[in-house]
Amino acid sequence: MSQLAITELQGDGIGPELQAAVHAVAAALPLAIEFRAVDWSLETRERQGGVAIDLAEDSMRATRVVLKYPTVTGSRSPNALIRRRCDFSVIYRPCISIPGIRSHFDLPVNLHIVRVATGGTYDDPGQLIGRDAAVSIRMVERRPCQQAATFAFELARKKGLHVTSSSKHTIQKVTDGLFQAVVSEVHRGYADVVHKTELFDALLGKVLLKPQDYQVVLVLNEYGDFLSDMGAGLVGSLGTGASGNYSFNDKAQVELAMFDPAGGTAPDIAGKNVCNPTAMLLAFAMLLDHVQRHDLGHGLRRALLSAIADGECTRDLGGKLSTTEFTGRVVARLADTLPRREEAGARRAAAERGADAGRS
Repeated sequence: MSQLAITELQGDGIGPELQAAVHAVAAALPLAIEFRAVDWSLETRERQGGVAIDLAEDSMRATRVVLKYPTVTGSRSPNALIRRRCDFSVIYRPCISIPGIRSHFDLPVNLHIVRVATGGTYDDPGQLIGRDAAVSIRMVERRPCQQAATFAFELARKKGLHVTSSSKHTIQKVTDGLFQAVVSEVHRGYADVVHKTELFDALLGKVLLKPQDYQVVLVLNEYGDFLSDMGAGLVGSLGTGASGNYSFNDKAQVELAMFDPAGGTAPDIAGKNVCNPTAMLLAFAMLLDHVQRHDLGHGLRRALLSAIADGECTRDLGGKLSTTEFTGRVVARLADTLPRREEAGARRAAAERGADAGRS
């Protein structure tokens, strides 16, 4: 790969500062990257209406990889809009302990949360029944459950991990029952991967008691939302959470991939050069992995995490650096963490041969 085109969905609040951090890191990588910016600020989305999402979708389908910066929800949720429009059915959120980040939780965490990105009650805001009751419809669909299960088992196989699928299938017998049935069907094609099931309320308690017992955790939409934030709390910061969002074609291949940080727009610190770009840079590293530049993704993570481990970090993580200072330290470390050009060339050639063999 000699050049990479990336759609950027620009956002609100600290979005411009996070974007500057990504661009500074990208400029230090041995890869030509073209960023195609789409203004997705609240003002633009509210003014343009449906045109804003049309422009975003057109660019996303052209580049097939996306970095999304934090956005404010106005009359409609931009996250829900883009997920539904582009048929994102899977969200992947790693929650992994980072040396150097203080946490109230001492046990090491290595959770890989795979979440069905659609359905549940999130797609239906509900309606009032008279004055004193309200109802919403909870939908669970077979296809996104299949895609999420396949993604989870593929991830586990690649990393040598086991999978736990979790729901409330003993109570929600039809909806959660369908999810568990689909997971069991998909697991038949992955007999080499250990799979177990847990009730979701029990899972939450057990992860707190013995996080080492859980690796890839596969859940429905709402459960994944809850578990992801709990995982971020366990590792000490929402500022280190990054996610990948995936849509698939009819051959079960990834069609679009969007990567974003877990945190919000942080309007109270916007423009003050104090925000933590770690989650955004980890999202960028996930994107590099996705386009088979594992050498660059791994090098970026090593530079980022070694800086944090040495106490060179922003104030929210106990350091003293500004956003630009921290980004500069990460960029400086890339000289030591990126592979030499000869090694990188050999690795890319091997990866391309493997990809060609897989397609034949």
